[in-house]
Amino acid sequence: MIPAQKTQIPGPLSASLRARLRRWESRNVTFLSAEFPVFWERAEGANIWDVDGNRYLDLTAGFGVAALGYSVPAIAAAGSAQLQRLSLGMGDVHPSSEKVKLLEMLSRLTFEGWGKGGAKSILGCSGSDAVEAAMKTAFLATQRPHLIAFRGSYHGLAYGALEATEMGEFRKPFAMQMAGRVRFLPFPNCWQCPWGKGARSPSTCDPGCRHALAAELKETFAGNSVGAILVEPMLGRGGMVVPPDWFLPLLRQTADAEGALLILDEIFTGFFRTGPRFACERWGVVPDLLCLGKPLGGGFPLSACVGPADLMDVWPESDGEALHTSTFLGSPLGCRMACAFLEELEKRRNSLAVEEKGKRLLAGLSDLAFPGSPLRRARGAGLFVGVEITDEGGWPNPSFAGGLLSALLRAGLILLAGGSDRHVLSFTPPLVVTFDELDWSVAAIRSVLETELGKHANRAAQPGSFPRSMSKL
Repeated sequence: MIPAQKTQIPGPLSASLRARLRRWESRNVTFLSAEFPVFWERAEGANIWDVDGNRYLDLTAGFGVAALGYSVPAIAAAGSAQLQRLSLGMGDVHPSSEKVKLLEMLSRLTFEGWGKGGAKSILGCSGSDAVEAAMKTAFLATQRPHLIAFRGSYHGLAYGALEATEMGEFRKPFAMQMAGRVRFLPFPNCWQCPWGKGARSPSTCDPGCRHALAAELKETFAGNSVGAILVEPMLGRGGMVVPPDWFLPLLRQTADAEGALLILDEIFTGFFRTGPRFACERWGVVPDLLCLGKPLGGGFPLSACVGPADLMDVWPESDGEALHTSTFLGSPLGCRMACAFLEELEKRRNSLAVEEKGKRLLAGLSDLAFPGSPLRRARGAGLFVGVEITDEGGWPNPSFAGGLLSALLRAGLILLAGGSDRHVLSFTPPLVVTFDELDWSVAAIRSVLETELGKHANRAAQPGSFPRSMSKL
């Protein structure tokens, strides 16, 4: 379906709810302005309806959660049936059978499928939970307190995960409480090479970059206090960056040589988001620990840290008090919805055409990089795509990106801006998005972009304006 407007956006009911929310929610949580947000009422497929009856096409899948779209009948039915039968268990005391079924499925889909034998998991409620469970597991296995993570990384905002999240705006207010256990190394972003080799693409990466990172890894491991490498196979919130083909294999080789663990955060990239079931499969790399979340719960907050059974058994046998647990661990409702999601995903996987859709979207976005356009450096894998918004000099232009997001919302498109400078338009639509919806989206972006460029051109022509750099507008 194509977006349709009934009121101005945001509409009067959204405006009323915005005023109420401003009064009762911590002001740091939801960004509120005359143009944001719209309040959602219902959703189906890749479509959202707000409280005023306006319909939007969601190209975010709700932060990547709605992989199969919204209101999936099989998942909704499973959740409804479970809610009527048993909504709560005592996850680490008296669990439900749904928890066992989900753990079995996770083993089959990960390490068993990779030929590494049975896997065990620690369930949680958020991506931060999964990352922190992996960090603890790595310490128990190696007895080394430090980790390597990467610039531009986002692993969550709970204190342990925040240690490994490099994006400065999240860390700065709490810097004095950081324990300093993480060393950040460059993530190989070929479009903005951290080693000064110039803009390229992953397929034409300078081999010197591999040698440079290998040297930094060797130096960091020299003190023998690093127990794990924690990495997103592709940067998500850090700018939708696909690394060159040598990157993950180098990390795997280094971890093996140093007796450390390789932890892959596939919370965003997992479950066919980038094409294969997990992004690491693109390079044939098997992690020691795998962090999963976002779509896993079928819309219910649920995550997992998964690892081979012998590794996970570094945790001591429970004596009646679990060392790492939470009240809602293994919620029957969440586990049943997760099982329904995984079952439905396997049924549909061959019909999703994720890579074909991603190529169509990338081609359309690349066409928007016309002369004078601020859209540059479109990149991605599958339906995990980003395009940078820059000024004439190629520098990040978050101001224009923010204005463009507002204009796109008014046109019926829901998008987000990522990257450390918030200048990367991020596309992670539901995997069920249609080719027609993607084509319509690109056409809508072109129309809105041309209108916005016209506005800025007129403004720049006025006396006293900034004539060259749109980053000043």
